[in-house]
Amino acid sequence: MDALSDVLRVVGLTGGVFLDARFTAPWCILGQVGPDNCAPYMTPPAFVMCFHFVLEGRCVIAVDGEPPCEAEEGDVVLLARNELHRLGSDLSGKPVSAADIIREPDGAGIPSISHGGGGEACAMVCGFLGGDAQLEPLIATLPPLLKFNVKGTPGGEWISQSFRFGARGLANGDPGTATIMARMSELLFVEAVRRYLTTMPPERTGFLAGLRDPAVGKALALMHTTVARAWTAEDLAAAVNLSRSAFADRFTALIGQSPMTYLASWRMRVAAHKLREGRQTIGQIAFDVGYESEAAFTRAFKRELGVPPATWRRQTLESPVAAK
Repeated sequence: MDALSDVLRVVGLTGGVFLDARFTAPWCILGQVGPDNCAPYMTPPAFVMCFHFVLEGRCVIAVDGEPPCEAEEGDVVLLARNELHRLGSDLSGKPVSAADIIREPDGAGIPSISHGGGGEACAMVCGFLGGDAQLEPLIATLPPLLKFNVKGTPGGEWISQSFRFGARGLANGDPGTATIMARMSELLFVEAVRRYLTTMPPERTGFLAGLRDPAVGKALALMHTTVARAWTAEDLAAAVNLSRSAFADRFTALIGQSPMTYLASWRMRVAAHKLREGRQTIGQIAFDVGYESEAAFTRAFKRELGVPPATWRRQTLESPVAAK
């Protein structure tokens, strides 16, 4: 079982490329993915990440509080928490807002940027990856900036050429290209996370460290993909071929919570997302996350989030800030 793939299968991950950008040195811009960038691909996601794929040249990318990241041809830079960031040939100058220099397409196609002082060229495609609330544990354990080069990826040259081809197709409004680029964007995200997993120190703890562990990773995948099942610690331990005590100790050491505490919290996170969507009754949501009665679910939800689910739904839908 591939725990990472199993977890990603249930988070509603969707990607897309929204900008064809070409710069010449010196240049420096300020950027961040906004709801409008995601709109052609999906309803506004609960969580969104930004990425830049450098097709030509080089640039520097930075977020506040982190060292600058130098990127060159073939590099993918993922901003897991979609923070406001600076990009440029040199970040010492005053940045221009990307929103002020984006050109909308005349007809079909995607927006573009052509900006700079006429020096060394840099070309990139900019995209996003969005998902529902179930993506939160994974995003929370990724660094703010994550870079890898597709040249070191199996089929890396094919990936690079596909993005070049796709960028031209999107710019020309070719039918079907947006779907292809969405899948390519998702592939890049999975590869970025896999690469990061291989470089994590063995003593690291947290959700990603749990995914890397064969037993804990399998248990996490089972809880995420079959959240409604009436799991017990004994059931999970048996599924990963460990004794109950050995499994509980390993899970708690890596994740920081016992298996049952994590499962209860995960169920409430899934339930909160379903409540925010507003399409199901509270009774239906209770059943979907593993509760046999609405009353039991309501008690558990109130313990976890402080208010009953009906109140939480009403407050969330009435408050744009709370809904984010």
